[in-house]
Amino acid sequence: MKRLYVIVFLVIAAAAALGLAIAEHSGYVLVAYKSFRFESSLWATLALIAVLWLVVWGIKALIELVMTSSGVVNPWSRRNRSRRVQVAIEHGQLDLAEGRWASAQRHLHRAAEAERQPLLYYLGAARAANEQGKYEESDNLLERALERQPQAELAIALSHAQLQTDRGDTEGALATLQAMHERHPHNVQTLRQLQRLHQQRGDWSAVIRLLPELRKDKVLPSAELADLERRAWGENLSLAAQREEDGTVGLQSLNRAWQKLTSAQRQEPQLVLAYAEQLRQLGAQVEAEEILRTALKRDYNSHLARLYGLVRGSDPVRQLQTAEGWLKDHPADPSLLLTLGRLCLQSSLWGKARDYLESSLRVQRNPEACAELARLLAQLGDTERSNQLFQEGLGLLDERLLAAPLPVPVHG
Repeated sequence: MKRLYVIVFLVIAAAAALGLAIAEHSGYVLVAYKSFRFESSLWATLALIAVLWLVVWGIKALIELVMTSSGVVNPWSRRNRSRRVQVAIEHGQLDLAEGRWASAQRHLHRAAEAERQPLLYYLGAARAANEQGKYEESDNLLERALERQPQAELAIALSHAQLQTDRGDTEGALATLQAMHERHPHNVQTLRQLQRLHQQRGDWSAVIRLLPELRKDKVLPSAELADLERRAWGENLSLAAQREEDGTVGLQSLNRAWQKLTSAQRQEPQLVLAYAEQLRQLGAQVEAEEILRTALKRDYNSHLARLYGLVRGSDPVRQLQTAEGWLKDHPADPSLLLTLGRLCLQSSLWGKARDYLESSLRVQRNPEACAELARLLAQLGDTERSNQLFQEGLGLLDERLLAAPLPVPVHG
């Protein structure tokens, strides 16, 4: 309140001082230019200048107000253009996430053309076009993205390779990724996509060739890389066994692939299992038995023990004795008990075979053990129990086999 009084007092004092100045001397102003002549008192001239300044300021404020107001309603104003682009971005991203591909492509393409950094919107629009089967439009959108942001070549190429893979063009995706691998040899995402693509194509030799780079550039966690390495070499053994050489399917090729493994790899249970299984399928039963026996003596493994019962060595009696020796340390292993039952069946030891198979089923209900015991009981004349075990074995099979409904009988 005191401040208001002070301001009022100062205004009154200034007005009084101005009045005294005007009363004491009015002043004189003369402006002459050619035929133009203006003359007035000093104070009237100052008042006129003040009025003119107020008029100019008022006109400027009015123009700004009109422009601001028109920006709200004018659809072509900069403000509305920005708002339309933002709406297109929001709608496009939501459409893309929810699978409305046509709408997503339209909105994201519009946003990409308007934005200064359009990469993500072009990539989204290209994906939406790809999902609709508009492959040429998808590629064109990626080319446009490359024109607008050439520094993003790698990101665009990786997206292109993924879209090519999605549309089933694995050859094109491979060419794209190999080109990027040459330009960016240590890029983690390029290596990761190459590894996945080789796996999808079943090209395990290519995966094996890529393994050193995956390890060097730490593309995968150590445990995942070790699993991939074992799987790749195991699949490579399977492929080698199927390769024909000199008109015969490939025992020599399989053995060469096995010899390419390091000594440590040849002791991996998963790889021993793959090698022995391929030997068995190629009829090299004796070699398979020797490989499995050596591996099991070195380091017992339940999966290897199961396969040991499916191969026939050169001496069935010795094979059975060897397996019974493992039973001392692994009396509750259902796979070993199943193997012992099978080896007894090979040697026509029906009673022992039945005991071992019964013991295996007591530890774990297994469809293989059910089938073997059912087969034996059928031969021994116990058809009722045999049929029960066959039915149980079917019920223990993978549920995927039982997922489809049974056909409805047609009466007519």
